[in-house]
Amino acid sequence: MSVILSKILPPLIFPDGLTCILLGVVILAVGRKPRTALRAATAALVLLLLASTPLFSHLLVISIESRSAPQTPLPVADAIVVLSAGAWPAESPQPVVEVSGPTANRLLYAAKLYHDGKAPIVILSGGQLPWRKAHPPESAPMADVIEMMGVPASAVVQESESGNTYQNATRTKAILELRNLHRILLVTSALHMPRALAVFRKEGIETISAPTDFSPPTNWASSGWPEIITSLLPSAEALQLTTQALKELLGVAVYRIAGPRG
Repeated sequence: MSVILSKILPPLIFPDGLTCILLGVVILAVGRKPRTALRAATAALVLLLLASTPLFSHLLVISIESRSAPQTPLPVADAIVVLSAGAWPAESPQPVVEVSGPTANRLLYAAKLYHDGKAPIVILSGGQLPWRKAHPPESAPMADVIEMMGVPASAVVQESESGNTYQNATRTKAILELRNLHRILLVTSALHMPRALAVFRKEGIETISAPTDFSPPTNWASSGWPEIITSLLPSAEALQLTTQALKELLGVAVYRIAGPRG
């Protein structure tokens, strides 16, 4: 699957996109086929309520993250590979480079692994989407941030051509082969790790899981009633988490059927 298709088509079947499609059916059918319109409206309501319920999204995310348990302790490797989840250069009025929350957590953990002596170099994997080629690759601001964390520029290698997880793996493999490196510690969010790990290993890279950016633990059984009630009320944040989780499940499914192209 091309980068463009892998970024544009999936949102149409995620909860928000599918809800919009169902509401479109309601508008088209309400006059001529009221029963069809009612069914579509009911499906849209149930889908949106379920996907935006914090309890549901939390359980779904935890079920995926639980597959990402790392080795303890992590062994020494030839390189630490960090996957990007969003990074932007300093452009007015932004005073310094900016990274997304997941990218910041990944960089922080990678810096710790480097300072702990787990690998001598850090490979930052993140290019730019085809329709944003005028912007710098995401690896560039990532490099600025990790150097602020004390990792020397001489230990940082940028992979600046990838646009998705499959390309993260293939472009990183080329760097590893060029430098005669074999074993890597793969740093990405726990939610993304199952898919990323499968793709990297499929490329023949000796890959050790080093997940971070786990969802905060929640003990619903011991929570007070206000928190229990809010866990059942619709939330935009919960909808976003559900969508991210479904994206990972979809990616794994496509990978198993068609190969690692997304």
